[in-house]
Amino acid sequence: MSRSFKLALAQLSSSSDREHNLRRCLNAVDEAAAGGARLVLFSEVVLDRFFPACTGAEGRGAAARALAEPIPGPTTEALAAKAREHEMVIVFNLYERHELSDGGETLYFDTSPVLDADGSLVGSTRMVHIPDYDGFHERQYYDAGDRGAATPAAALPVHRTAVGPLGVAICYDRHYPEAWRALALGGAELVAIPQAGVLGEWPEGLFEAEIRAMAFQNGVYAALCNRVGVEDGAVFAGESFVVDPDGRVMARAATLEDDMVFADIDLDRCAESSARRVLLRDRRPELYAGWVAPEATPAPTNHEPTAEDEA
Repeated sequence: MSRSFKLALAQLSSSSDREHNLRRCLNAVDEAAAGGARLVLFSEVVLDRFFPACTGAEGRGAAARALAEPIPGPTTEALAAKAREHEMVIVFNLYERHELSDGGETLYFDTSPVLDADGSLVGSTRMVHIPDYDGFHERQYYDAGDRGAATPAAALPVHRTAVGPLGVAICYDRHYPEAWRALALGGAELVAIPQAGVLGEWPEGLFEAEIRAMAFQNGVYAALCNRVGVEDGAVFAGESFVVDPDGRVMARAATLEDDMVFADIDLDRCAESSARRVLLRDRRPELYAGWVAPEATPAPTNHEPTAEDEA
């Protein structure tokens, strides 16, 4: 049975009209299907302008929360219809509103629902690591994705889809090697990355180099779909790309422009990768718990030498 398929990255800018944005996303699914894709990935919170660029002050938080919706909900239902129509897997991203079953607290997540080729909702991944720094005030809008998860593994699931097992690392989660390793050990052979990255955010070359290294170290394909467009002074770069299990860039989208990019995926190549043949085999997990225990935090950068240090 072939485990090869074509993947598409739908790199789209977002207007202030979310109905218009949704129509463009649904049209992008049609375009991806016409190009032969069996999986299409979208960028982070593509239905809306990037509201975490501003703090939640002066009513912005409440205005943003009004945009959040449940999963399943209207957007996932519309996407499910397209998934069924084209027999295509869709990895989306939206602002989720989740009401706890006890009728108490309402939680808000940066979430990627995964729709299978028959239109069913395979599951969702919620961003686990939540940043808060200039231009990305996300802790003021999102709860951490492990809240309410039954187990640690449930916070970062591997989704079994018609094209194969895949994981999702939403934007900031991509920086954490623990997330990649958890997905790889959980059976993921492709990691989808819905992203909102601005032009010049990282040192030259690092935007791709980080993902190439993670794909190589874990023997997975990596597909990053980045936001694009100018929004209130933030310039989202685009430059979406796909990396193979050996860390090579296979396809790359345009800079600062809407684009659709395709890549041919063969999941059997994961088993042949250096990571799956050698690196993962030679792990020493019995050592790692002590190395990364919560108390094993880095020393402060302003650490003053002590007598013990000097000794």
